[in-house]
Amino acid sequence: MDHGVHRKMARKKKKIKRFEAVQAVKELARERMGAPPAAKVVPHKKKDPEKHKSTLGKLLGEVE
Repeated sequence: MDHGVHRKMARKKKKIKRFEAVQAVKELARERMGAPPAAKVVPHKKKDPEKHKSTLGKLLGEVE
């Protein structure tokens, strides 16, 4: 055992970032026009809506 000797761990090599045209174009667009709006949830068209309104008891039961 080495008493009082501290060795440094080897550093990881930095990953070289390649130039990506798509990334550069997106960054420029964000600077000029701002960030895109947040995504909206779109309900399924094929799913049928509920035939009956949910009761107050069911609504309160879902919260808990």
